[in-house]
Amino acid sequence: EVFEKYRYLLRVSDACNWSEQQETVPLSTRLDTNTHTHTHTHRLVTQLLKESQKDLTEKWARWTAIHKGQPIDNIRNYFGEKVALYFLWLGWYTLLLVPAAIVGIIVFLYGLAFFNTSPLIKEVCESETVMCPLCDKRCKVWQLSDTCLYAKVSLLFDNEGTVMFAMFMAVWATVFLEFWMRHRASYTCEWKVFDWCEEEEELILDIVSDPDCRPKEHKHSYLRSTAVLIMVTLMLLLIIGLAQGLVLFRVFTTVKLAEGKWDFLSDNANTVAMMLGAVIHFLTITVMTKVNKIVSQKLCAFEETQSFAAHERSFTIKMFTFQFFTLFSSLFYVAFFLGRINGHPGGYVRLSGKWRLEECHPSGCLTDLFIQMAIIMVLKQTFSNVVEFGGPWLRKHRTETLERTCSQRCHQNTNPGARMCDDCKLDDWLRNYRLNDVDSFSLFNEFLEMVIQFSFTTIFVAAFPLAPLLALINNVFEIRLDAIKMVSLERRLVPKKTNHIGVWTEVLQAIGVLAVIANGLVIGITSDFIPRLVYRYVYGPCANGTVTDVDCMAGYINSTLSVANMTDENIIKDFSRDQMVTGNVCVCVYKDYRNNTDHSLTSQFWLILAVRFAFVILFEHVVVIFKFITAWFVPSVPLDVKNKRLIDKLDRLKEELRPSRNVRTDVKTELKDQ
Repeated sequence: EVFEKYRYLLRVSDACNWSEQQETVPLSTRLDTNTHTHTHTHRLVTQLLKESQKDLTEKWARWTAIHKGQPIDNIRNYFGEKVALYFLWLGWYTLLLVPAAIVGIIVFLYGLAFFNTSPLIKEVCESETVMCPLCDKRCKVWQLSDTCLYAKVSLLFDNEGTVMFAMFMAVWATVFLEFWMRHRASYTCEWKVFDWCEEEEELILDIVSDPDCRPKEHKHSYLRSTAVLIMVTLMLLLIIGLAQGLVLFRVFTTVKLAEGKWDFLSDNANTVAMMLGAVIHFLTITVMTKVNKIVSQKLCAFEETQSFAAHERSFTIKMFTFQFFTLFSSLFYVAFFLGRINGHPGGYVRLSGKWRLEECHPSGCLTDLFIQMAIIMVLKQTFSNVVEFGGPWLRKHRTETLERTCSQRCHQNTNPGARMCDDCKLDDWLRNYRLNDVDSFSLFNEFLEMVIQFSFTTIFVAAFPLAPLLALINNVFEIRLDAIKMVSLERRLVPKKTNHIGVWTEVLQAIGVLAVIANGLVIGITSDFIPRLVYRYVYGPCANGTVTDVDCMAGYINSTLSVANMTDENIIKDFSRDQMVTGNVCVCVYKDYRNNTDHSLTSQFWLILAVRFAFVILFEHVVVIFKFITAWFVPSVPLDVKNKRLIDKLDRLKEELRPSRNVRTDVKTELKDQ
C-alpha cells in the first residue's frame, strides 16, 4: 500500500511524472521508502540484502575482479541511482584517462629520445660558466654544468610536445564531459529517471510518511548571504595566508640549509627546501581538509537551506572552493610568481631586509612546479587510499575479532542454565549495522577526492605530463577499494534516486575552463618555450635564414644569462669575497635578461614578454574555439535516447486516452458530483 501510494504521487507530480514506470518497485526504492516510512519488512529486506551483497561481491567488490567491468545495474538495484551514477562516472573517467595517459607517455618519451642530442643540454653540461651564489653568506659561486642532470630532467617536461599536450588535455576535458553526459543519459533513460526531480521526491516521501506535513518554505536573507560571503572571504584569506607561510618556510629553510655543516644539503639547499615545502604543504592539506569541512557545515547550517538537495549543493560548492584554494594556492605561487619578484644581484628583494626571496631552480621554474606536483599528487593519492580503506578494514577486523572471542567463550560454557552473551545472538541485520558508520555526505567525500584529482590532471598538466598516467593507475585500484569498502566494510548507504551527479557537473566544467587558462599561462610564462622560440627566429644563428651548418639553438643558454661584476658597489653588498673565492672570480652570471652595466631590463626581455602574452591570448582563444566546436559536435543526449523517450511519452499519452481509463474517469466524476 505504501509503495502504491509512492508510485501514484510520482505519476501525478509535475517533474517526476514520466519517471517511475517500472511494473515492480526496485529494491533500492523499497529500501529508501522504508527509511522514510519506518515500515518493518525485516525478513524480506534481509534476504534481498544477502543476495545482493553476494552477487556484488562475486562480480565486483573483490580484487580478483579488477579486470572486469562494473555491473552498474546491480549497483543501482542495491545502492540506488546516486551511488550507481558515482561509479558510472568514475568508470567513465578512468576509461577516458587511457588516451590521455598514452599521449602523456608519448610526450615524455619524445623528450627522453631527444634530450641527449639537444644542443641545449650539451651547452649546459659542457659549460664553464660561473654562476652567482644562490644564497647569502655560506653559498659560493658554482658551475652551470652542475645542473646538467636537472637540465635533462627539465627538458623531459619542457619541450615542444608539451604545448600540444596541454591543448590536447584542454580539449580532452570537454570531450570527457560531453561524452559523460551522453553516457549518463543512456542509463538514466533506461532506469526511467531521465526527468527526475529530487526536490519533488523529497516532498513525496514526506507526504508518504506524514500526510499532514507542511513544506519548508523558501527563504532568502540578504543579511545572511552577506555574512556568509564575508566569512567565506575570510576563510579564503586564511588559506592564502597559509600558502604564503609556506613561502616563508622555504625561504628560511633554504638559508639554514645553505649555512649548515652538510655539504650535500648546502649544495642543494633550494631543491631540498622545495621538497620539504611540498611535504609540509601536504600535511597542511590534511589538517585543513577537516577544518574546511567543519566550516562548510557551519556556514550551510547558518544559511538555513530549504531542502537537503539545496543544502548538499551549497556544501559542495563551499567545500570544493576551500579545498581547491588549499591545494592550489601554493602551486599558483610556484607557477607564476616564484623567481619573478626576487630581484637581481645588487638589488635583491629581501624579507625584513634580511632574507632573500627564493629563486627558481637553476634548470628552470618548471622544475619547481614539477617537484611540487609530483610529491603532492603521489602522497595525496597514496595516503588517501591507505586511510580510506585501512581505517574501515581495521575497525571491521577488530569488531569481528571481538565477536569470535565472545562466541568461543559462550560455546565453551558448558553450564546448561547459563545465558549466552548478546553478541552470540547477532543476526545478519545486526552485523551489518555494526559496520563502519556512514552519513549523507559519505559519497560526497568520494566525489571530492576524484574531482580534486581531475584538477591536478588537467590544470597544471603542462608541467607534469605523467599526471594522467598516475591518475589512471590510482583509479583502477580506487574503483575496487570503494566497491569493497561500500559492500563489505561500511553500512549500506541509504538509496537515493537521482538522474545526475549534481553540482559536480558545473564544478568539472569550471575546472575545464580554468585548465585552459592555467596551462596557457604555464607554457607562456613559466616554461622556457617562448624564450626558445624567440631566440630561434630573432636572435639565434638561424635568424637571418642563411646559416645551414649550425644548430639554430646554439648559444641560447648564454643569451639567457646576465653578468654581475664584483667591482659594482651594490653587488659587493650582496656577495662577500669568501663567496667568490673559486678561481679568484671577479664576475659571475645569473639567469635574467638584464644589461651588464646598470642591470636594467634589455629589449630582448620586453620582446619575450610581449610574445608571452600574445601566446597566452592566442592559446586560450584557439583552445576555447576547439572546446566549443567539440561541445557542439557531440550532442549531450544520444539520438536513440531521444527517440526512446519520445516513444515512451507517446505511449503514455495513448494510454491516457483508452476507453477503459475514460470510463473510470467518468465514474469517478459522477461519484464526486453525487
